[in-house]
Amino acid sequence: MKKRGLALYALNILLFCAVTAPAIGQKYGNGLIDKTIALIGNDMIQLSSIESEVQVMIMNGIPSEKNLRCRVLESMLVHKLFLTQARLDSLSPNIDMVESTLNARIQEAMSRMGGEKAMEEYLRKPMYKIKQEWRETLTEQSLVQSMQSKIAQTAPELTPKDVKEYYRTLPKDSLPIISTQYMYRQLVLYPDKEEAVMAVKERLLEFRERVMKGERFSTLATIYSQDPVSGARGGELGMTPKNNFYPSFSDAAISLKEGQVSQIVETPEGYHLIQLIKKEGDLFNARHILLRPIYTSTDRDNSFKTLDSLRELILSDSISFEKAVKSHSQDLKSYMNGGVVADENTGSSLFDKDHLNHLDYNIIKDLKVGDVSEAFESRDNEGSEGQTVYKIIKLEKIIPSHIANYDDDFSVLQQMAKEKVANEVIEKFIRQKQKTTFIRIDPLFSNCAFEREGWIK
Repeated sequence: MKKRGLALYALNILLFCAVTAPAIGQKYGNGLIDKTIALIGNDMIQLSSIESEVQVMIMNGIPSEKNLRCRVLESMLVHKLFLTQARLDSLSPNIDMVESTLNARIQEAMSRMGGEKAMEEYLRKPMYKIKQEWRETLTEQSLVQSMQSKIAQTAPELTPKDVKEYYRTLPKDSLPIISTQYMYRQLVLYPDKEEAVMAVKERLLEFRERVMKGERFSTLATIYSQDPVSGARGGELGMTPKNNFYPSFSDAAISLKEGQVSQIVETPEGYHLIQLIKKEGDLFNARHILLRPIYTSTDRDNSFKTLDSLRELILSDSISFEKAVKSHSQDLKSYMNGGVVADENTGSSLFDKDHLNHLDYNIIKDLKVGDVSEAFESRDNEGSEGQTVYKIIKLEKIIPSHIANYDDDFSVLQQMAKEKVANEVIEKFIRQKQKTTFIRIDPLFSNCAFEREGWIK
């Protein structure tokens, strides 16, 4: 029912700076009032901004040291160089990305703080002002990213010869370790879903009727819900932005009145009953009962019987694994490739351990190349959201863990070389702009050991 968690580090920075900047702007231990400590082009950098960033870094485990503020200042100076050039080049921010990120962070902040009013009181600003300030920050970030991408694209194209030369210059101890990789085929059968789903729906309708007759929703959730986290709290989810849930779940919850119980709601995690506790704008708190289809042993036995028969035919060379896939496999993703499984993100047919479905890996790790596994139960996706499936696997290839080399890991080395060349182009841009941009830094930072020379003029 919940989507993957949002990245919160940037949100923490925005929240911390919004809260601490006014306080930091009062007085420091050395008696200084907040002031402008750097001018770069048409932009300025405030001492309070540096202090805010430093505090966030320390809060996130980065050790404090005497040059930390100098490093933060240099990072901000570089940021302003990219921003200035982005404006000169009339680059446009990605408005859709800015707005979606802004909304997500606002919703996350409201969830943490207990709603819009609580957030306004905590930050001592009206919501329109908070959004305005955060939008400006995110717009700047978008422009800087666009400028960096534009500069990186000017890097020269690399030939295989260039990659080979780059590989030869790398010290042995700087070469990456490539984890053991596996390539495999699968033949997949799905259970009879219709009967199992019908049983789940009948059970949830029974629960709904019991609640209508006076039983406590929370008691039923504690006893029967298959969501262990919320089940321990009587099914309660806590005040949460609707964007954190699957649309079918959040739409059903928001449409309810307080105390009302929904009809059956389907999400990739299973089937739910929802009882609304409270809603405030796009935030709501609800209880739910989650049930997933449970497939019968008869269905499992029939699928295993089919898979065992196919395995025997494959092992006796009566049929190839690929032909068995084409005649029986119900997995559309691997069906067209003769059962070869490919990474959905990269398209690669090689998987390291951490990217394999853990249920599949438990079988693969004990196979030798060419082996065909016995039938086993798995899921078509990792985690609780995947549907139960039954399968056999053929291990096609194992590439043992090794230090990256040119022949076996060209794509890895090529990407490393591309990143190096892009970084060199970006660094060249920074040093050129240092010379042609108006920069003035307060004497308070004149003794900084900056990574790059040229800031102090």
